[in-house]
Amino acid sequence: MHSQSEYDLIIVGGGINGAGIARDAAGRGLKVLLCEMNDLASATSSASTKLIHGGLRYLEHYEFRLVREALTEREVLLGNAPHIIWPLRFVLPHVPGLRPAWMIRLGLFLYDHLGGRKKLPGSKGISLRKHVAGQPLKAGMDKAFVYSDCWVDDARLVVLNAIDARECGAEILTRTKCVAASQQDGKWQVTLQGRDDDAERVVTGKMLINAAGPWCASLIDPENGAIKADTKANIRLVKGSHIVVPKLFDHDHCYIFQNPDGRIVFAIPYQDDFTLIGTTDVDFTGDPAKVEISGDEVDYLCKLIGDYFATPISAMDVVWSYSGVRPLYAGEGEVANASKVSRDYTLKLEANKGKAPALHVFGGKITTYRKLAEHALQLISKQLGVADRPWTATETLPGGDLPNASFDDAMMNYGTRYGWLPEAMLKRLVRAYGSRIEKLLDGCNGVHDLGINYGHDLYEAEVRYLIDQEWVFEVEDLVWRRSKLGLRLSGDQIAVLRKRLASAKPNQIAAQ
Repeated sequence: MHSQSEYDLIIVGGGINGAGIARDAAGRGLKVLLCEMNDLASATSSASTKLIHGGLRYLEHYEFRLVREALTEREVLLGNAPHIIWPLRFVLPHVPGLRPAWMIRLGLFLYDHLGGRKKLPGSKGISLRKHVAGQPLKAGMDKAFVYSDCWVDDARLVVLNAIDARECGAEILTRTKCVAASQQDGKWQVTLQGRDDDAERVVTGKMLINAAGPWCASLIDPENGAIKADTKANIRLVKGSHIVVPKLFDHDHCYIFQNPDGRIVFAIPYQDDFTLIGTTDVDFTGDPAKVEISGDEVDYLCKLIGDYFATPISAMDVVWSYSGVRPLYAGEGEVANASKVSRDYTLKLEANKGKAPALHVFGGKITTYRKLAEHALQLISKQLGVADRPWTATETLPGGDLPNASFDDAMMNYGTRYGWLPEAMLKRLVRAYGSRIEKLLDGCNGVHDLGINYGHDLYEAEVRYLIDQEWVFEVEDLVWRRSKLGLRLSGDQIAVLRKRLASAKPNQIAAQ
């Protein structure tokens, strides 16, 4: 089947940058098509440390613009999505011989004041001998600093942007690859290929956006790239890996640990019963789709944790790990240490006279995705000759319109309304879906209305919602990206889910 349609924007890549641009553009009335060769957030955007943060260590590299923008965005995003984003307090133990106390104090002073902080509490010094955060640590660490940042469910952030884009009129095609893109009659002609039936679809667009993350450079490679572009990209691929272990401490603070190599590693409470530890910074070559943690990275993270915690951990304690590839824009020069390459984003506009424009998105971090999209729309608006009207700063993401923008208030509200739901299940659903829990539970008056229980309070009603509304095709989409139920479901339970999803007809899938 061949069909042809025309769009203002054709976006390649369904990670946070592509989804963020699609949402912003569609909300301005532009006709948008986004294609993603796998699932939404299937690569880098689901492999982060799950933080909305200013990046304390970026101050050491004098990246004040990036830190200021990121710090400001923390509170914007907290207001936009209070169900999937919430505040955290971080504990930074002071270790003599590493960063001196005065440097940390100065950094935290800047951190408190650069971004116009209003909602989050400021930093302070604490005694580890008196504070609950000192209990699991090795003896001899007396002093620490505490500051604020935020947590985010990274993969769900991508999905919520895609949902909002779709509701604003965008077409979102997952499992759809851009196999060719070239100029024809002053427009982009793009050939898309679905995964299952090999059917090609040809579409045209006034402008092309390359937001392909780790594939952004190979997509425009002069020899083998699918997109015929003039832009060259000096991209450095850096692998970041994380491990998850049974929880190491019984409080809600997080830790940020220094390492003699200059890197820092986080230890964060995760999914109630676990601790998330990461990240590494390792140069990467090869196929980003096949990235995985190495034994050396596991040992590195375990050793660092053992340097700080009284109870050591080993590879045997790891219940899950994940890796992602960050496509960092290296600029013109070479930086020896991967951790020192800028996390800032770069937008490269290709707008030659008589040709349809293209915008290439390099780098970036999940915290600044919304600003990246705004900056992209400034350039896009100019090229398409439309007014630049930013709108996303004050608009909640799907499910984010909670009473008083408060998760606790939402829990009380929905706890009364759905008193028949087990509390742990209610909490998980409100965290994932916010006010969209009402759509998920529409017509349900008791647990008996939810259908088959696939395990750990995952019922058919939720599976159906995820297929219909959130582009879930495969079991990995459901248990690792839309949720983290993969940590809890057995192999047999996942096999049953896999069979269930295989039975879903293509026309039942969202926006297909």
